[in-house]
Amino acid sequence: MDIIEQLRDDNEYYNGVGKDYLSNSDIGNLLYDPLNFGVKREDNKDFMLGRYFHQYILEPEKAKQVPHLDVKVRRGKAYDEFKAEHNLDVVLLTHEKIQMEILADRLLSIKDFASLINEQDVEYEVPAVGKLFGLDWKGKADILGSNHIIDLKTSRDIADFKWKVSRYNYDSQAYIYSELFGKPLTFIVIDKQSKMPGMYPVSDETLSKGRDKVERAVEQYHKFFGKNPTSDINQYYFYEEV
Repeated sequence: MDIIEQLRDDNEYYNGVGKDYLSNSDIGNLLYDPLNFGVKREDNKDFMLGRYFHQYILEPEKAKQVPHLDVKVRRGKAYDEFKAEHNLDVVLLTHEKIQMEILADRLLSIKDFASLINEQDVEYEVPAVGKLFGLDWKGKADILGSNHIIDLKTSRDIADFKWKVSRYNYDSQAYIYSELFGKPLTFIVIDKQSKMPGMYPVSDETLSKGRDKVERAVEQYHKFFGKNPTSDINQYYFYEEV
């Protein structure tokens, strides 16, 4: 089985052979917190909700199998027993499940969005690998069309999404994906509060900023974690003129 087929499996992508590749999720640690580079992040509420939102749109059969519990808060005997029964770090609550479905249905109600997401010959959850600045990288496109990549996001305030592109390293994600897949990336976003949808094609300026982040992250990797590191990671501290 070739590497792309292996990476279609989420477990292989995140915990198996995919660990041999860098990804955009490493950018933040390499640039701002290299002491925690490579440390596995525990599942949490935000990861879980985003995952269900994606599954509901792109993998509905998988979404149907996600266990959920009809309680208001994550505490109490019923929650603890359900969590243990399903061997979960965090449980999807029924009211959150319904909220994600409302957001997804609202997004799909926009004809321009639905046509991009559901057009003929698109593929969902498509992995790719490639070399960037001499290192091996991976990415998984939410939606891969003949001439575009679509990445789905939820946001707490869509009016600020343009500024969050830099804060949450969506610019480096856009650069990595455009290089790995050879197609431009567009973010399709929905506000979790107002349910306002938005479309954000990635500009050349944002790609340039993303490229710069990836290049600096590679430098950090070589400095602390490469075959011949030049610095002791335990001596790292953050330095920035203000």
